[in-house]
Amino acid sequence: MANKVRFGLEKVHIAFMDKAATTLPAWEAPLPIPGAVRWTPEVVGDSTTFYADNNAYFVITANNGYTAELEMALIPNAILARMLGWEIDDNGMLVEVANGIGEKFALMGQILGDEFNGRFVYWDCQASRPTKELTTKGESVEVNTDVLPVVISPIEVDGRNIVKGDLEYSATNATEYNAFFTDVYVPTFTVPTP
Repeated sequence: MANKVRFGLEKVHIAFMDKAATTLPAWEAPLPIPGAVRWTPEVVGDSTTFYADNNAYFVITANNGYTAELEMALIPNAILARMLGWEIDDNGMLVEVANGIGEKFALMGQILGDEFNGRFVYWDCQASRPTKELTTKGESVEVNTDVLPVVISPIEVDGRNIVKGDLEYSATNATEYNAFFTDVYVPTFTVPTP
């Protein structure tokens, strides 16, 4: 049976690219970030239609990845510093460095379903400065969140430009599904024999 609905974002992880690896792309071990609120990727890329014989003869869509917002209860300073090229001083202050160069990362998470939970990975992410709204406490308490703009680009793996992957649990992928947050999942493709 397949899912009818999906709901409930959780288990967000960040895995920074491992620039020292001998085989690229490679990522460091994923770091969990609790407090997932919202993840909103929007497609980047236009469709082009070529008309011939009085019809849409050929249609192609450019897949240039996504732009997105990641809303979290609070993104840890150590992770923000690496994402944005900022620094933490000797007293633990997160310092915004104007010419800092952030590190690329993979973003992983889980979305609940009525039958199976789905896990996802976006392999090539780059963040920019988060928006923060700080408000006073009134009659009720409203939690302030971090909203992080993210650009997701295609990345070459095994001769293919890939952007994201979605994995739902099945009897045939239980090992990969259960280890999903241990390492960044990289797809494997069986090359068809001629």
